[in-house]
Amino acid sequence: MIITKQKELKDLLNRLNDKSVFIVGCSECATVCHTGGEKEVLAMKDVLQKKGVNIVGWVVLDPACNLNNDKRLLKKHIKELDAADKVLVLACGSGVQTVSEVLDKEVIAGIDTLFLGEIKRVNEFEKRCVTCGVCELDFFEDFCPVSRCPKSMLNGPCGGSVNGKCEVNKDMDCVWSEIFSHLKEKGRLHKLKCIVEPKDWSNSVCIDRRL
Repeated sequence: MIITKQKELKDLLNRLNDKSVFIVGCSECATVCHTGGEKEVLAMKDVLQKKGVNIVGWVVLDPACNLNNDKRLLKKHIKELDAADKVLVLACGSGVQTVSEVLDKEVIAGIDTLFLGEIKRVNEFEKRCVTCGVCELDFFEDFCPVSRCPKSMLNGPCGGSVNGKCEVNKDMDCVWSEIFSHLKEKGRLHKLKCIVEPKDWSNSVCIDRRL
């Protein structure tokens, strides 16, 4: 799931600059993250109205990153959109760009896209993937050092961890300690003798912009 967080209200107010605003939410990841579902869209509407912003309408797209769905659903709000100076989108970066592709309006991103993650519990997420393009999880006992190690080390541990905690962030479990413990438990420590080749970043989806 794409993990997001809402931007600071003062930043949004600066970007909206007292203009008429139409608010767009997303029915999927942003809804689960409680950053851009219907509840958050309505809460944002109330907050902005109390700050004097003119809200001319809102919609929750299903989902915001689906170009054809966006065209179909936004068409139903054409009058409200015509009355809007700006469109505030509470969706991930992909959703914001898709909405912007559909509308001839200034589109403001209302939330920040952080990473692909796991839901630990309500409103608590953990990074699991950076969409590097090639999954090699089986080399690492299904722990991803690219996303979960601050140094993205493919051959670890680095030697800086203490009591299973990362030297970069002492509140974070060292993923290489977890990999080591798992290998030891399964009797597969010999796998650490295999050197993993450097990652071929030319396969990254960051480079291949279209699939």
